[in-house]
This record gives sequence, structure tokens and C-alpha cells, in this order.
Amino acid sequence: MPVIARFYGIIIKMYFSQSEHGIPHFHAVYGEFNGVFAIETLEMIEGDLPSRSQKLVKEWGAQYKNELLRMWQNNEFKQLPGLE
Repeated sequence: MPVIARFYGIIIKMYFSQSEHGIPHFHAVYGEFNGVFAIETLEMIEGDLPSRSQKLVKEWGAQYKNELLRMWQNNEFKQLPGLE
């Protein structure tokens, strides 16, 4: 699973085989915690990511939502900046 961004100790990853992985989403990893976020709503749909990390991931996701959807639809890897 390619890493598409890193910020504040959070690693954002995305699978690129949509047919096998349901709705458009990305994964966030922070230490031993994980979260799966729906791209369209930015809600955590699975996982145990702490609330502070969830907030940072949602803020980042809002900035790059269009790019994330484009990557999901085109299966093209692109490194994105972290949260500033």
C-alpha cells in the first residue's frame, strides 16, 4: 500500500485496487493506531485512531479531497504534502 503523505507522525496510505476495497477511502496510521476514512465524507469508517489524530487527518483530507478522489479513480500514485 503506497504512502501518499506523512505529517505529525501520521502516515496516510491508499490501496489502488478499488474493485476489491469498497467505497473510496484511505488509511491513516499513527503508531499502533489505525483508521480508515471515507474520502467523500472524511468520516472514520473503521479503526481506533485517537480523536486528536482523527481531527488532523480530516483537516488534511479536506485540503486534498479532490486529489484523493482522482487517485482513487485513476489508480495513479501521487505523493501529497502533509498538513501545514
